[in-house]
Amino acid sequence: MRDFILKRVAAVILPFVCVYGFYVIFHGHISAGGSFAGGIIVGLSYIAFSTIYGIKKGRAKMPDKVLTWAESFGTLWYGIMGMVGISRGVPFLANKLAGVDLGVPGALFSGGLIFYIGLGVGIRVASTMITIFFTLMEDDRENAA
Repeated sequence: MRDFILKRVAAVILPFVCVYGFYVIFHGHISAGGSFAGGIIVGLSYIAFSTIYGIKKGRAKMPDKVLTWAESFGTLWYGIMGMVGISRGVPFLANKLAGVDLGVPGALFSGGLIFYIGLGVGIRVASTMITIFFTLMEDDRENAA
C-alpha cells in the first residue's frame, strides 16, 4: 500500500517540479535562480521518478543515447551562442558589443543571448545529473552481485 500512495503522489507532484525547473531556467536571467539551478531541479525530478518507479522504467524513458545527445547538444549550443560574438568580431559570449538586441529590462527575452545560453546550460546540467545517477546505480548493482 505504501508504494501505491508514493507513486500516486509522485505522479501528481513530479510534473509540477519539472515545470518549475524549466521556469527557473527560462527566467534565470531576470530573477533569482538560473540555468544551473533549473537544470538541477529538472534532473532531480527525473531522478525522483526513477527512484520511485524503478531504474528500469527510468532507463526506458531516458536511454543512454538520449542522455548523450542532450549532454552534447547543451555544450554545443553554449559554444554556438558564444561564437555569435566572435562571428561579429567581438569577444566570446559578447551581447551588446555583437549588436544583439537586449530587449526591454524585466521582459522574458531581455538580456540578449543570456536566455539562449541558459537553455543550453540547463539541458547540459539536467542530463549530466541523470547520467551520474544512472552510472552510480549501475556500479551499486554490480557490487551487490
